[in-house]
Amino acid sequence: MIRKFQHRRIVMRLLAGAALCALSLDVAMAADKPVKAPRMATYFDWTGVYAGGHTGYGFGDFGPGTNPLPLQGVFFPHSITGLIGGYQAGYNLQLPNNFVIGAEADVSFASPLDRPKLTPAPFNTTFDYFGTVRGRAGYAIGTLLPYVTGGLAFGSTHIDLNDGNDNIVAMKFRTHFGWVAGAGVEFAVGGPWSGKIEYNYIDLGARTYGLADVPLPNANVDPRVQTIKLGLNYHLWDTPVWSAKDSRLNRVSLPESQDWNIHGQTTLITQGYPSFRSPYQGPQSLLPISQGRETWTVDAFLGWRLWDGGEFYFNPELAQGFGLAGTFGVAGFPNGEAQKGGAEYSRFRAQRYYFKQTFGLGGEQEDVADGPMQLAGKRDIDRVTVTVGRFAIGDFFDGNSYAKDPRADFMNWAMWSSAAYDFPADLPGMTRGAVVELNRKDWALRASLFQVPSAPNSDVLNSKTGGALVELEQRYLIMNQPGKLRLGLFGNQGNSANYRDVLAAIAANPALDINDTAIASRRTRSKYGFYANAEQQIATDVGVFARASWNDGQNEILSFTDIDRSVSGGVSIKGNSWGRPTDTFAFGGAVNGLSGAHRDFLAAGGNGLLIGDGRLNYGTERIFETYYAFALSKAFTFTTDYQLIVNPAYNMDRGPVSIFSGRLHGEF
Repeated sequence: MIRKFQHRRIVMRLLAGAALCALSLDVAMAADKPVKAPRMATYFDWTGVYAGGHTGYGFGDFGPGTNPLPLQGVFFPHSITGLIGGYQAGYNLQLPNNFVIGAEADVSFASPLDRPKLTPAPFNTTFDYFGTVRGRAGYAIGTLLPYVTGGLAFGSTHIDLNDGNDNIVAMKFRTHFGWVAGAGVEFAVGGPWSGKIEYNYIDLGARTYGLADVPLPNANVDPRVQTIKLGLNYHLWDTPVWSAKDSRLNRVSLPESQDWNIHGQTTLITQGYPSFRSPYQGPQSLLPISQGRETWTVDAFLGWRLWDGGEFYFNPELAQGFGLAGTFGVAGFPNGEAQKGGAEYSRFRAQRYYFKQTFGLGGEQEDVADGPMQLAGKRDIDRVTVTVGRFAIGDFFDGNSYAKDPRADFMNWAMWSSAAYDFPADLPGMTRGAVVELNRKDWALRASLFQVPSAPNSDVLNSKTGGALVELEQRYLIMNQPGKLRLGLFGNQGNSANYRDVLAAIAANPALDINDTAIASRRTRSKYGFYANAEQQIATDVGVFARASWNDGQNEILSFTDIDRSVSGGVSIKGNSWGRPTDTFAFGGAVNGLSGAHRDFLAAGGNGLLIGDGRLNYGTERIFETYYAFALSKAFTFTTDYQLIVNPAYNMDRGPVSIFSGRLHGEF
């Protein structure tokens, strides 16, 4: 997309140059005549179709006695919406007197649950989504457009009905219709992009939930919401529309800045499996009856260059859907996006936000390509980079050219990651911390400190405990083919139970429940280990990779998955030899294992993060995966994927399982 704009900018410059030459010739021919220079002016025409996205914050209430769920506000107080994100599209018409009229439709999605703030109640009310269809009226002041807006509003709420232990036993849904009024200001920021700040008051109208069958009194849900949104719009013009109303107006274009960029992605993954052998199952087993599930994510990636070497990045994300069996039953889980789902409707998260400062050490430089979370430019090869904020460990560590991104290559958790590294993360895979990197031409050294979850599988990061990771990356050539070796050492401290201590308590008192005992015995404990990660190009279109990882396996897994030792490897082949240079065919496998203490805990009926069959006939979990990624266009790729999982959750009594997947991935 940026290359397209650059081509247009070149054409505009050539036209401007031709116009300047013609003007110079005309002036030269009339040099003997006195002339008066015309007064030149410019204006920005807001006319046209646009589409974009927004993020922001909402607050309000559902009315008395509705027990609203507190949703994550992150930097702001939790509320009935928390942070919000969504899409909008519209049309503007700028009149000759500079008044602008138009129409816009949008839809917004709320944040996930703020778990520490949840209080027990017989039922809870929350949003699925809300949206508006509005008219807009404003007055254009050059590249600034203040406006007022109003129209119709719609939305969906649902009520969770809870049992005595606050577990959801049923849901009821209602659709609402009402009105909206607000005001905002939109401003051109360069190229075809404009930004906006907007306030809305939304009254969605009351709906009654009949709860007599529970039995509970009826609930009257009357949502009233105030929102403050920051948005970006892409105007569907050939170029930013600066057009001449008469000969005194100068036609110029708003320049495209190299100090910021915008990228996006969307990934839809569908998976299913036929029924398989399962003589028994537990609360966290892969269900033996055939099923299919899907996940869908949409991301925006925004970058700003603040000053020389200083950059800020922001990645808002919408995610919905479910992993197979509720993302339970396999340690090497087959969908790398599954941990982000858990909702029928999209939920919004401010996934990444971090500041990066690069200190060049002089000498040779390298080009940096424009891309998601990466601004184009040049940088010193010898450099020190400091990153602070919220990010995924995999953004900076454990990289691999052939197996790293479940949106584009292997989907299985044990294939795109060093699976025995229990990397610190909340439920969608993010942490907060700092990374320091020293980069040289042939090697790099990285180190990081970061937060860990407050308890196993928690969505809350704990500021009192943390983890550390050090990685050495060596780059080399073998027979003129590039390769890399990454070696990592890690250590975490978190609130977890010791497997042997729990088993000893159960042996002393068999009446105790093993999982309740594990929760009761949690305290600050350590976990440590290492990984090795290698990649090697063996021909122009062929590469191989391998990983090995290990942790001590004495205490509960906090963040990632129930694996204490893992090896994986595979082959990736580009499609040049069969006339499809942008396609990829790949295959590989992984073998996962547990420590003795961990397997004894599961055999006694314990539950891990993802697995727990109630008993265990132990065998290593073995995974084979192959995929073919077919490039539909420059933006979209469709992937067919097959995975065979032998001994799912390390249980030789269950499986094997064949999992079939389809993935549609787009980058913008």
